[in-house]
Amino acid sequence: MSHTVMAELVANVLKVTAKAGDAVRPESTLVILESMKMEIPVLAEVSGTVAELKVVEGEVVRDGDPIAVIDES
Repeated sequence: MSHTVMAELVANVLKVTAKAGDAVRPESTLVILESMKMEIPVLAEVSGTVAELKVVEGEVVRDGDPIAVIDES
């Protein structure tokens, strides 16, 4: 089963901290977004392995855009 982590606001992707294949657990930082000069970490919501990152540094994400897919199996 896979879980998709979604953006919750319009922001720039400041830094991608995870990569495909990384083991994550809830509260692991996947990416850091920047909005209105604030840095906002995007955290994994489930335990598993990062199957795919859907963003790259410098990209703009909007509310509801997929950020990462985590394989829970």
